This record gives sequence, structure tokens and C-alpha cells, in this order.
Amino acid sequence: MATGTGSIARPTDVRGLALRLAAPIGAVLAVLAILWSVGFLADINSPENALISVFNTLGMSDQAAALEQEGLDPVLSKAILGVVGLAVGIGGIWFIYIGAHAFLELLGPRWHGRLVAWLFVGPALLLVGVFLVFPAVTTIVTSFTEGEGFLENYGFVFTDPDMLIALRNNALWLVLATGGSVLIGLVIATLVDRVKAESLAKTFIFLPLAISMAGAAVIWRFVYAWQPPQEAQIGLLNAVWAGLGNDPVAWLQTPGVNTYLLILIMIWLQTGFAMVILSAAIKGIPSEIIEAARCDGARESQIFFRIIVPSIWPSIIVVATTIAVSVLKVFDIVYVTTGGRFETEVVANRMFNEMFLFRDLGHASALAVILFLAVIPIMIINIRNMRQQGIGA
Repeated sequence: MATGTGSIARPTDVRGLALRLAAPIGAVLAVLAILWSVGFLADINSPENALISVFNTLGMSDQAAALEQEGLDPVLSKAILGVVGLAVGIGGIWFIYIGAHAFLELLGPRWHGRLVAWLFVGPALLLVGVFLVFPAVTTIVTSFTEGEGFLENYGFVFTDPDMLIALRNNALWLVLATGGSVLIGLVIATLVDRVKAESLAKTFIFLPLAISMAGAAVIWRFVYAWQPPQEAQIGLLNAVWAGLGNDPVAWLQTPGVNTYLLILIMIWLQTGFAMVILSAAIKGIPSEIIEAARCDGARESQIFFRIIVPSIWPSIIVVATTIAVSVLKVFDIVYVTTGGRFETEVVANRMFNEMFLFRDLGHASALAVILFLAVIPIMIINIRNMRQQGIGA
């Protein structure tokens, strides 16, 4: 006799359904927690108010009154905000992804296969759109519409005397800093390959890259420091220069010299990066080719220019384009050392001044667009280089 038990859900099915529903519910709660944390983290007094509410809820009115009168220690308040930010930020995002994935599984294999990729890629695309694409489009529109319009904003870039100096300096930075970093890095990578203590030598060359540009600028400000002739020279360069019987020179205040000295800071920073990448590329050259060239009587200079350089040329392009992009947007070094004075200004520094000192959004936006256009050819070269190597083809 039929009992009709086939239509009754078994306890294991109910538990499985409950578990599958728990993750989406957790994701919803995580979203609510993140939205709450935004308001909580925006107010420095939130930890104090939250503790007062907890004390009142627990009937600890005396403690709540004391805290309200004396206030919460600022360090403790910031620590609580940090803990809440980490807990809600990391844990909340984790729960959202798990819950959303579980919800997609409830929709069935068909929809799961279509939407699961967008689940993980979508937030990243949203952030890129909000924080990169939208500001870029807004900047372009502003450069055309702000102030007296397109002609005045972009005409200023190519006619203002100070801007012409900045453009000239940027060209010098691009050629000398990029070329110097790649060339010196290549030479060191070739020579250090024959040193016994190779790792130690590479460490000292690579170490400056661990320093920020602002930190490097502070260090080199002391190197270039100037004091009147009757006083002791605390700057290394002037100490050596004066020790040779010359009068000390205000290096950073001397047009025609200061820009090259600032470029030297960038070369000092980027040489280690170039050395590491190019050294790895050199090690990828089959030793049989080099040994065969030596057996044929090739000199070391011929091996370098006719075998090593052509073999690692794609890596040289990658290193050069990467450094070139960093050089085009250089700001920290100039801002910390000279502030753009004494004819050392570059485009990024002038853009900062136009934006925050002169409050001219049109000029600042036009300069940002110019920098963006300058980067595009470098990106094209890099993409073509990767396609020639079969990457992303």
C-alpha cells in the first residue's frame, strides 16, 4: 500500500537546504554589517558612544557616566576603529563571496555557470570603473569645459614659459633616467653574473628600491646640502667639492645642474629593478651559445652586443617601459627637494600646484590628460613586445 512518503522531505534534505540557505543569509548580514561599519568608521567618537550604549544596556550607568565625562583614550579609540575595520572589511567580504556563491548554486548549474565568473570579477570591475574609469572620463571632460575652455587650457600647456620648462625637464627625465637606469642595470647584471658573492652584490644594488621616492629625496637632500663657505659642509657632495679646494655650490638652487642631480636620484632608485630583471634574463641565455662564440674567437664586447643584448632585448623593452611610466609621473623627488623651484618643475609637480595652490581645475586636468597621452605610446610598445613573445596573443 502506498504510504506517500516520497512527497515528505527527509531530515537530511531539510538540513542540506538549511545549510545552503545559511550562506546567502550570512552574505546579506555581512552586507548590512559593512554598511553599518561605514558610518561607524566615519566618526572618531563611535567607539566611545558604542561603549556608553553597552554600559547603559548592561545597567552599568556609573561607568557610562564616567566614560561620557572623561572620554575615551584617543589611542584606544583608533585601535577599536582599526579592529572593526579589519574584522568587518575582511570577514564581511569573505562572507559575501561565500554566500553569493552558495546562492548561485541554488539557481542551478545553468545559471551558476553563467554568473559565477561575474561574481568574482564583477566587484573588481566595479572598483576599476568607479575609481579609475570614471575619474579619467571626468578629467577629460573637465579639461575641455573648465575655465575658458579647451583652447585656453591646452594652449597654456604649450605656451606658458614655466610649462615649457616643465615639458623640457620631463623630456630630460624620460631620456636620461630611463636610459641611465637600464644601461647601468644591464652593465651591473652582466658583471655581477661572474662574481662569487652574487647575491650579496645584488642586495646592495637592489636595496635603494625598497626606499620610497620621498625617502630617497630626503636622503639626497643631505647629500646635496649647502652651507656658506665659512661653515662646515654637512652635504657629502659639497664636502668633497670643498675638500678639493673649491667653493661650495648650492647644487639644488643652481639651474642647469639641479635637474640632472635630481635625475640621478631616480637612476639610483631604479637601477636595482633593472639589474634584477635583466640578470634573470641573462641567466636564461643558453651557456652553449656563449661558449661557442668564445671558441670562435669572439671578444667579450662582441658577445655582449651581438649575443647577450639581442637575446634579452624583449626584457630590456619591458624594463625600459616600466621605468619610463614611473619617470613620466615623477613628483615626490621634485616636490621634496626643490618644490619645483629653480627651473626643476616637471609636469606632475605643476599639475599639483595648479590643482591645490592655484585652484585651476582646467589647467590641472589638461596636464593630467597630457600625461595620460604620453603613457599610451609606451603601453603600445609594451603590448606589441608581449605579443611578439607570444604573451596574450
